[in-house]
Amino acid sequence: MSGRIATPVLVAGLGRFGSALAATLMRLGHDVLAVDGDARIVQQYAAEFTHTVEVDSTNPYALRQLGVADLEVAVVGIGADMEASILTVAALADLGVPNIWAKATTRAHGRILSRVGAHHVVLPEHQMGERVAHILSGRMIDFIQLDEGFALVETTVPTEMVDRSLTDSQVRARWGITVVCIKPVGGSFTYATADTVPRAGDTLVVAGKTAYVQKFAERA
Repeated sequence: MSGRIATPVLVAGLGRFGSALAATLMRLGHDVLAVDGDARIVQQYAAEFTHTVEVDSTNPYALRQLGVADLEVAVVGIGADMEASILTVAALADLGVPNIWAKATTRAHGRILSRVGAHHVVLPEHQMGERVAHILSGRMIDFIQLDEGFALVETTVPTEMVDRSLTDSQVRARWGITVVCIKPVGGSFTYATADTVPRAGDTLVVAGKTAYVQKFAERA
């Protein structure tokens, strides 16, 4: 693994979420310490990650022996076993890991994870379902919820904005959103400025309150 300079990351739980995340981290140049309590799973991924170890991730002593207390980032990808998920997050918090990410299966599960020490909680199934629902229910190309009530939306240019600069279109004053990027037909995304003039068929990425970007996308 020579040449890797990015932050080492612990990934606990090598199910579909954890293994996919660990593989992506490897491609991005991170060293990955992957742990799971199932010997068969550990054997399956033994050659895939920097280190793959069979260990009970709920045991703070076992994690300390692996040097986890020295890591800056840990991800708990355990989903089906809620008790193991919670105890693993608690163990990592006890070890002082400063940046703990955890997968939750429900909002209640997520609240518990936050209370026992998770700094970031993700609900992959819920978030993907919400994203697809927004796309299906409107005229969006893509939808990303950045925070409660705030989103990024990829959509086509509304007819009333075609061949007019963003200043002339007064998008912020009229719709309460900000055009972040633009992709001309057949071109690549670039930053939008006040002087940007969208053409028919161009793609925009806009940011703003969820209700505002939804309303804007409906005009496309």
